[in-house]
Amino acid sequence: MSNQPQNVHSTEALFQPYTIHNLTLQTRIVMPAMGRAFSPNGVPGPDVAAYYRRRAENDVGLIITEGAVIDHPAGTSEPRISNFYGEAALNGWAEVVRQVHEAGSKIFPQLWHMGMARPLGSQPNPEALSIGPSGLDLEGKKVTEPMTEEEIVKVIGAYVDAAANAKRLGFDGVEIHGAHGYLVDQFFWEKTNQRTDRYGGDIIKRAQFAIELVEAIRAEVGPDYPIAMRLSQWKMNDYNAKPFDTPDKLEQFLNVLVQAGVDIFHCSARRFWVPEFEGSDLSFAGWVKKLTGKTTITVGSVGLDEDFVSLYTEGKGAGHQDINELLERLDNNEFDLVAVGRALLGDPAWATKIREGRIQDLQTFTPEVLKTLN
Repeated sequence: MSNQPQNVHSTEALFQPYTIHNLTLQTRIVMPAMGRAFSPNGVPGPDVAAYYRRRAENDVGLIITEGAVIDHPAGTSEPRISNFYGEAALNGWAEVVRQVHEAGSKIFPQLWHMGMARPLGSQPNPEALSIGPSGLDLEGKKVTEPMTEEEIVKVIGAYVDAAANAKRLGFDGVEIHGAHGYLVDQFFWEKTNQRTDRYGGDIIKRAQFAIELVEAIRAEVGPDYPIAMRLSQWKMNDYNAKPFDTPDKLEQFLNVLVQAGVDIFHCSARRFWVPEFEGSDLSFAGWVKKLTGKTTITVGSVGLDEDFVSLYTEGKGAGHQDINELLERLDNNEFDLVAVGRALLGDPAWATKIREGRIQDLQTFTPEVLKTLN
């Protein structure tokens, strides 16, 4: 672990309440969705509930679950990834909600479909063809036929059913995974969306699938139930992708999502401090906040002295990095909430230790951590 200096800025801002609609978070710290695949046959068990509870007990204001698969046969490539449908899986999630609430935190499920990022023949349904806007994989190669409008309606219905179940189970809101090159993002990205109907074309038309998806969820859950969407410029196969290469393009895109009903934008970047556009120090989250005025979550290597790419490609650990720049940007209202990913995987008590100034007690993140639900 690196011996970084104590934080110059007060950490107090991280531990102030924050209210969205009728939901009040006790701190500004968010645990973002991180795939763990510890749910045999898609069913989260007591170990999953305990894993989330440990973070809830340690000053995390909002937990966003690992991506939970909607009810579609080609939603996932791994049978140990959690489902968000079926009695057994939903009962497991109900226990997660109970434990997180008992520990004093709030929780959203992240609703997810892999789309064309799923390799053909993947378990648990190898016979199911992968689906995407144009049947193109993330390299732009044709793999299957484009989704029909009938398939689009069916998938949107599966998302709506998942959102309805989330509300029924007591989740405090929902997050739609619209980032990293998965299904929703494949509609956003010109490389994977070559459609010529109303779901393809310019920026606004490529957002049409998400617009209809959000509108349908909003109609189901009502006006005050928070809907978040995770967004990124980068894709899992292209860290330098930038579909929205100017603030104007980004604004056009965001405006239609706001009109559809998105309350919270979860802005995924590899490094939260990197400027998004030339001529401004604003990060991706900072621009989204400036352009929409909506609740914005920043994320990207918070609290670590290595970004996630280095951690996985080089197989090394990460020490603690002071969070002065994070605190300064939070004080400047560049974003509202702070998602802490791998630092929280390495140390469930990360937030409490930051709050208490126990920097020397922080546990190191290493890829070994991913082998268990610590």
